[in-house]
Amino acid sequence: MNWLFELAAVSKQAFYKKLNRPRIDYSLQIAALIEGADAIRREHPGCGVEKIYDTLQPGWIGKNKGVALLYSYGYKLHQKVNYRRTTIPVSSPYENLIEGMLVRDKNQVWQSDITYIKIAERFYYLVFIIDVYTKEVLGYSVSNNLRAEANLVALSMALHSQKDTSLTALVHHSDRGSQYIDHRYIKELQRRHIFISMGNKAQENAYAERLNGIIKNEYLKRWNIEDFTGLKRKTAKAVKHYNTRRIHKHLPKKQTPQQFSRACVNLDTQNRPKVIIYTDGKPKLKSALSLLEFYPETEPQAPICPMVY
Repeated sequence: MNWLFELAAVSKQAFYKKLNRPRIDYSLQIAALIEGADAIRREHPGCGVEKIYDTLQPGWIGKNKGVALLYSYGYKLHQKVNYRRTTIPVSSPYENLIEGMLVRDKNQVWQSDITYIKIAERFYYLVFIIDVYTKEVLGYSVSNNLRAEANLVALSMALHSQKDTSLTALVHHSDRGSQYIDHRYIKELQRRHIFISMGNKAQENAYAERLNGIIKNEYLKRWNIEDFTGLKRKTAKAVKHYNTRRIHKHLPKKQTPQQFSRACVNLDTQNRPKVIIYTDGKPKLKSALSLLEFYPETEPQAPICPMVY
């Protein structure tokens, strides 16, 4: 039994050695972390604490403790939730073509939506078009009304950004708002041989809905915006920051949308991460199979699926 006493003695010595170990002064590291967090919040005022940690990646402290430390210094966000109708649903001959679809590349699925923001007691409206695969904002518009002209401006910007690219395999998805049924909007999509897809509920347009929340809650509502001109200027800034500086946890290596967009050009089909569009368990096989590669038997069906390798 002597070995048990020897083991206990060694353990006791190690315990007291650890107990008496001099404390490390992390004040400089904490100051650097706070300085970095402040810099991120100046550019991305609604950036969450976990994303701040992931962006800075301080090697001297783990994620859980790092997040707790930032919380203790007052970096926790408080979100405001409200709702205002921005579209009037209308009957449409266009079905939801993207439900359950497997996406392997950019320019396969775009989603668009309209949201609103209140500035100086007036409501203004924002239109965004996002590439589901890269999460990049390709087109946007700011207006003081809900007419279809704003949607056309956003669409024109998105199409121009891909002017040298064939879009014949692209699906443009939106809700059934009257702006998306406008004959000029439909004509422009058909002119580029783009498939038209529409859904009935927010979950079917989830990527665009999430983008709306990010632009408004992480940027616009946290900046001092006084008028319509300021809103347009700040929206352009928000989109630029979102595309080029804000890391996305669902993208490989937590890249920004533009970083991933450039990187995926050099990836072969086998090495490309996949995105599976939201499905409620009733994937429309006929529509999906007529457009893109789709494996209903082998690919998992999951809501708002992140990148899958």
